Order: sequence, then C-alpha cells, then structure tokens
Amino acid sequence: MNALSLISRLFRAASPRETLDPLYRAIVAAGRDPGWYRDGGVPDTIDGRFDMIAALTALVLLRLETEEAGRQPSVLLTELFIADMDSSLRQIGIGDYVVGKHVGRMMGALGGRLAALREAGDRAALTAVVERNIFRGEAPSPEALALVSARLDAFRTELAAKPLDQVLAGTLPDHD
Repeated sequence: MNALSLISRLFRAASPRETLDPLYRAIVAAGRDPGWYRDGGVPDTIDGRFDMIAALTALVLLRLETEEAGRQPSVLLTELFIADMDSSLRQIGIGDYVVGKHVGRMMGALGGRLAALREAGDRAALTAVVERNIFRGEAPSPEALALVSARLDAFRTELAAKPLDQVLAGTLPDHD
C-alpha cells in the first residue's frame, strides 16, 4: 500500500451506510444469540438464522420509520442487509448467476416480515407471525413458540422506547 492510499483511508469520511455498521452488527449478533435456537427451538440452520436476522431487522426498520430522521437510515440499513445476504450467499458457494434470484427472494421475505410485523399489534398476532415466518408453520412446541414470541415482543417494546440516536448507534435491547 502506498502512502497516498494510506493517507486517503485514514482521512476519508465514512459513508452514510458505513455509519450504520454498528447497528447492523448488533442486529446480526442478536439474531445469532444461542437462546433463540437452544431455548426457543428456532432451527439452527442457514434458513433459521436468516429468519431471526430478518425478523430483528424488520423490527428495527419499523422502529426507524416512526421518526422522520429514521427514514434515510432505514434505506441504508436495508442496503446493508442486502449486501450481507449477497456476501453470505457467495461465501456458501452460490454462483454469480443465481445470487440475484436468491437475494431477490430474501428481500421479498424481509418485505413480507415488515408487512406482517407492522400489522401484528398484539402478542397473539405476533405469535401467528412468528409461527408462520420463523418456524415456517411448524413450531417445535407451544412453549418454544411462546418464548420466541415473548422475546420478540419485548425487543419490539424496548426498541420503541429507545431514543433514535441510540438505536442508530447500535444500542439494541438486551436479547436475553
């Protein structure tokens, strides 16, 4: 690396999307929490992990849309989600030719979760969304379904109470 390249990397301003990296990393960390899989019975598979990250991303996007100042960050967060899904697909060996189709389906899934979670005003409605979107219609047990629903409901409630600047900085509710 030459000196000019090093200097430009040190002094360049972070892109607006990069400023949301801590938030996206926090969402992914929350989605990878072993409790979802161990205690909640979410399948510990690529699809199960996608479902958890998509659900949490959707809840954060819904929180961001509640304030005018959250609108642009919600677009950037969605872009980070897309870039991560694209990269993940490539890492597991999905070829360039079909990555776009897979990413398109993942975006459709995120959009579906956004719509479903936006409409899920109470715990019963949220439980139905969880069963359909996280367990894909086959919850492992009523207790597991109740646990995942309760945790997502608590996450949603606590997220709504957090100031926008804290959310944007990646300070999410504890996911225990």
